[in-house]
Amino acid sequence: MSARVTTLPNGLRIVSEEMAGVETASIGVWADVGARDERIEINGVSHLLEHMAFKGTERRTAQGIAEEIEAVGGHLNAYTSREQTAYYAKVMKEDVSLAVDLLADILQHSVFDPEELKREQQVVVQEIAQAHDTPDDIIFDYFQEVAFPDQPMGRTILGPAEKVEAYDRRVLADYMGEHYAASRLVVVGAGRLEHERLVDLAARAFDALPKAVAHSRPPARYGGGEMRRERDIEQLHLILGFDGIPFADESFTTLQLFSTLLGGGMSSRLFQEVREKRGLAYAVFAFASSYIDGGTFGVYAGTSPDDAEELVPVMADEMMKTCEAITDAELARARAQLKSGLLMSLESTSSRIERLGRHMLIYGRPLDTAEIVAQIEKVTTQDVVRLARRLFKESRPSLAALGPIDTLEAYDRVRGRFG
Repeated sequence: MSARVTTLPNGLRIVSEEMAGVETASIGVWADVGARDERIEINGVSHLLEHMAFKGTERRTAQGIAEEIEAVGGHLNAYTSREQTAYYAKVMKEDVSLAVDLLADILQHSVFDPEELKREQQVVVQEIAQAHDTPDDIIFDYFQEVAFPDQPMGRTILGPAEKVEAYDRRVLADYMGEHYAASRLVVVGAGRLEHERLVDLAARAFDALPKAVAHSRPPARYGGGEMRRERDIEQLHLILGFDGIPFADESFTTLQLFSTLLGGGMSSRLFQEVREKRGLAYAVFAFASSYIDGGTFGVYAGTSPDDAEELVPVMADEMMKTCEAITDAELARARAQLKSGLLMSLESTSSRIERLGRHMLIYGRPLDTAEIVAQIEKVTTQDVVRLARRLFKESRPSLAALGPIDTLEAYDRVRGRFG
């Protein structure tokens, strides 16, 4: 069944997909706010707020929230990205009303108790420390900073530990009041539920949302350059990337296919050349990150210091080869991977609400599966080649490296490999 959308008088949107063959339902709230909406002095507040939403409301304690959802065998979770924050629950079909009530409660009536805040700040500080201790994780923050220097898009989602520790409850309450307006939230449901009932539940539960305020985001301005950080670890972790494209760009699907065929699986060019033929890296893959008004495309690899000198030229050579030709067989494999990933995700209620929530915030409507498949099918090898040229020959590379960096060639030489 296709998705149904209802907009309440206050601007709150409800979108759902009914799945008759399951016994569970996933319910979520997607908020049009993320790390890029933060001023520099409150970097990390979006993520801290996400944590604190589960730490007590006017009606429920933090322990009460946990016990109430687990008493029915369900679970609650959340995440923060650079442009969105999501809160979601998975429950049995008969507990949809409880899920809606819990989500509405934490998003409208959280008290941000000072003692709970102190404890959770320490939890987040530990999360920040863990990220810094995980090279193949923190390297993506370094890359983001290089790609989008001196702007919100380039800052970390977690924020600096010293700032996160200093925020008081007023900072969180003001931020929630400023950004969590009805018109910037989407209630999403998928599974064994009825759309009309979900609309009724949401209309009654979300009755205390603030009025919408003017919302503007600093534009994403791609920069490029390099960041090299020496660390005494066994491997060199690096990302080599370029200016990408926004969600609405007509080449968005082409970029997903290109990322897949270049470094998205064991049959991809990079995996075969870098790992299988030369043994230069255990992990190597390509990725494409799109935003409302920009994006990045990049390749990650982890390698030994002895192989670092050879790795970058090999990666660059494989990337530049795509500017000349892509085979029909490569594109067909990439198509199959994208389509299978999309269709397999339809079997999961959690994956469905993720897709619906993101689509509503990005496009203002849910994209039909057949529409997405048609977009995948129409991309040609010539489209992919043109996109590769656009990526590699028209933007300044971004290079982030962490670990033993002595043998990594100079940035200007890396840049020269892409013309």
